[in-house]
Amino acid sequence: MTLHSSKLMSGNEAIARGAYEAGVTVGTAYPGTPSTEILEQLSRYPGLRADWAPNEKVALEVGIGASLAGARVLVAMKHVGVNVAADPLLTFSYTGVGGGLLLVSTDDPGMHSSQNEQDNRHYARLAKIPLLEPSDSQEAKDFVIAGLELSERFDTPVLLRTTTRISHSRSLVQTGERFARECRGFQKDPAKYVMLPSFARQRRPLVEKRLEALRREAESSPLNRIEKGRTGRGIICSGVAYQYVKEALPEEPVLKLGFSYPLPEKLILSFAATVEELIIVEELDPFLEEQIRALQPGVPVRGKQLFPRAGELGVKMIRQKLCGSEDTVKERPLPQLPQELPSRPPLLCPGCPHRGVFYALRRLKVNVPGDIGCYTLGALPPLEALDTCICMGSGIGIAVGMERADPDSAGHTVAVIGDSTFFHSGITPLIDLVYSGSRATVLILDNRTTAMTGHQDHPGTGVTLQGEKRPPVDLEALCRAVGVQRVFTADPLQLRELETLIKTELAADEPSVIIARRPCTLLERTPREPLQVDPQRCRDCSLCLELGCPALSRAGNRAVIDPTICSGCGLCAQLCRRKAIEGSSLKEGDPD
Repeated sequence: MTLHSSKLMSGNEAIARGAYEAGVTVGTAYPGTPSTEILEQLSRYPGLRADWAPNEKVALEVGIGASLAGARVLVAMKHVGVNVAADPLLTFSYTGVGGGLLLVSTDDPGMHSSQNEQDNRHYARLAKIPLLEPSDSQEAKDFVIAGLELSERFDTPVLLRTTTRISHSRSLVQTGERFARECRGFQKDPAKYVMLPSFARQRRPLVEKRLEALRREAESSPLNRIEKGRTGRGIICSGVAYQYVKEALPEEPVLKLGFSYPLPEKLILSFAATVEELIIVEELDPFLEEQIRALQPGVPVRGKQLFPRAGELGVKMIRQKLCGSEDTVKERPLPQLPQELPSRPPLLCPGCPHRGVFYALRRLKVNVPGDIGCYTLGALPPLEALDTCICMGSGIGIAVGMERADPDSAGHTVAVIGDSTFFHSGITPLIDLVYSGSRATVLILDNRTTAMTGHQDHPGTGVTLQGEKRPPVDLEALCRAVGVQRVFTADPLQLRELETLIKTELAADEPSVIIARRPCTLLERTPREPLQVDPQRCRDCSLCLELGCPALSRAGNRAVIDPTICSGCGLCAQLCRRKAIEGSSLKEGDPD
């Protein structure tokens, strides 16, 4: 491959570049931090198709179809998304591929933007597929190319696992030319692709045979390497942990695993023979440690007795645990801040259409099972209205379960779900809500985008990742089609009307859906003038502060509005009993 430039890239950008250079023609994903930028970047390259799917299961199934038709494919998702895609993944391991398929899982140690920090290396072992773990942006690009080649050589999907630090850190990447590759088309082979029990039983031994061949491949793979050092202690690591180790202990011998499942057992044993002790440095679970301990119990191995199973590792932690000091390598001191920075808790944006919904729900004192998105912030003070957040689409099912266990909760439960999350995994539990005879009310917070991950489009917007227009899904018609008779649309910025509607639907003896529709304030085309407080009328009752709007605060004995961030939504004015909040946007009417 001809190298033609060197560019500074994040890991996610490098993964997209690697897919382009490898000849990928189909990319699919569902947006989720820290993976979102992969497909956004891939969509900018010519000669390929990149699309958001309604959820990760659909993304992988689309990818499987493209692979079986002979295309090279990249499918990307965050770690919890692989849970959704696990059903097709484990059987796809049996069928094998047509064109190469790489599944990118971006894990989130430390839970920077996730509800858990599961270790998705286990999925490679569960599905019996190869696992690659890059440690910088250059490797992220190179491992995509290597992974697709592995996929085709061994007739298997390949799991590329990164973490938040790899996804979002930047380093130099040597780019190359795109590999031209023809798509051969789908070739019928029912015994390979139709997993009836009789055919699946024939494929099962092939999976084990392939795993042994992959293990032999890992022994000589250039993705694994031994770096010699001066001490009698050897360190085995992969992914971002390698970077921490090299900075913390530059003179230690290291076995760096880039092709980390199946393990290169002979390579590990030969490395172990050159040192007095093995230290396994890995984030989250003892994935490598447990397998290495089983290889040769005679070699002393330490790992999780030194390092925690939860959260991220770091250079200082490694120095402290292995050297008893954080000062073995000189560090440039950080500049001292002139004063302590104020705390900045996560809050809904000024003018967010979700704020009025949660204010109304808190006043109604109802049970509010919810979901994942910007609206999860409705659980925090001062709104404190959201009661549960488990996974995408869970709020509706939880509402059904609450009512089944406690029939007295009927009429006191409102499930909250965003529009993108509803398309992801809210439709099937809504069907169950109707089918089970539940009386719960569902609030779909339709802000016309996938807001929390950066305003990606979805089937309800009618716009694809590459800007093509498609018929948008009619939410009202969809809800009626699954059996909901009571479907209403409301403006979440009209507090009195919204609260009255929710009360009415809670009293109904059948399920209902309220679609609270208002575009994300960051997408509004016509900005409104900021509001202001009349100091002569304000009596410091603090009712407006109960909204938790960042534009509102108290100065002296009255409320004040920061005009630099106020969106003029008017919620605070609706709460003010003395009409002390005023502004031209209150008289202009609601913008589109």
